[in-house]
Amino acid sequence: MAVKAKKRQPSPVVEKIVSEAANVHDKIRRRGKPQMKLPIRSLANVKYRPAAGHFQLLGKNKVRTLTVNTVKTFAQTLKMLAMSKDLVETERHSTKREAYYQAYNWGEAAFAGQDESDTVMDDVEAMLAVNREQMHFRADEHGGEVAGELIVIDKDRRTKKPVEIDCTAFGSGAYSIPTVVEDLKFKTTAKFILAVETKGMFERLVEEDFYDKQHCILVSMGGVPSRACRRFIRRLADEKKLPVYVFTDGDPYGYFNIYRTLKVGSGNAAHLNEYFCVPQARFLGVTPDDIHTYKLPTHALKDVDIKRAKDAMANDPFIRHYKVWQKAIEKMLKMGVRVEQQALAKHGLEYVATKYLPEKLKQVNSFLP
Repeated sequence: MAVKAKKRQPSPVVEKIVSEAANVHDKIRRRGKPQMKLPIRSLANVKYRPAAGHFQLLGKNKVRTLTVNTVKTFAQTLKMLAMSKDLVETERHSTKREAYYQAYNWGEAAFAGQDESDTVMDDVEAMLAVNREQMHFRADEHGGEVAGELIVIDKDRRTKKPVEIDCTAFGSGAYSIPTVVEDLKFKTTAKFILAVETKGMFERLVEEDFYDKQHCILVSMGGVPSRACRRFIRRLADEKKLPVYVFTDGDPYGYFNIYRTLKVGSGNAAHLNEYFCVPQARFLGVTPDDIHTYKLPTHALKDVDIKRAKDAMANDPFIRHYKVWQKAIEKMLKMGVRVEQQALAKHGLEYVATKYLPEKLKQVNSFLP
């Protein structure tokens, strides 16, 4: 007696895509104007709730109706949905750049540039309330690097068997975080995760054997952390119950674009912040107080720094919630200076690993939230 093949369950993402397409098709058949509802992605449409630990949408939406003026964007959105459906069903992935070039075959619906393609992809992501990785689109950006007391358990691409990757065994290099991290597993005896803004500082700490001496995991964010980097830190911290400390330059970019984005997310991606933010993160430094304490060389704040700081004070729900952050920013503006991580090298290359960080780590309760 023949055994029936088990019917494959449709992907939840595909089901959402089919539902959206069916709504458009049904509206057209009834001679109506099809619409798509998308959340407004900006700081003006988010709130910060400490209990949730991340920015949440307020609920304001924009409605895209098919008209003469919107027909191209409408067509691009439907074609992007179709591309995602095909990728999921064939178990393939496309980079954002590849998606842009595939659209060259869309005739008049082709994108004028990748910024246009990326915007439509972000709209589709928000409309479906899923992340682009679930839609089988990958970013072209670097995911970040890891070194320290951690074993990452991945799968061999060909055999599908588990592969253990020791993050202490890369010589002078480091483990690169992949763009999709959902299936990774972890083994560690580390006490904490230290997320570092610059690759240069990350390499300094590796060279000084910091993770051996402090029993930690070092993560290089390489500037504003990619979504893969944020998700990696979040999953690792959640699963292994590890505190996360963040070490950036002492300037508005480090405070808001890097630290705040890692901790609570951004207004642009508020529909996904619960997956990509790290609510348990605390800010280790460099702070305005560190400039005096460690007698660090500084640089004058640029006009863009001042504007970014004042905008955050006035409009950023996270900064407005915490008075200690407001005081730190006010102090920075009053001093009129910014400071880099590498300024600690004034006292010697090893100073950051042997003096600054060990002293700071003894004062965890005083870290900025």
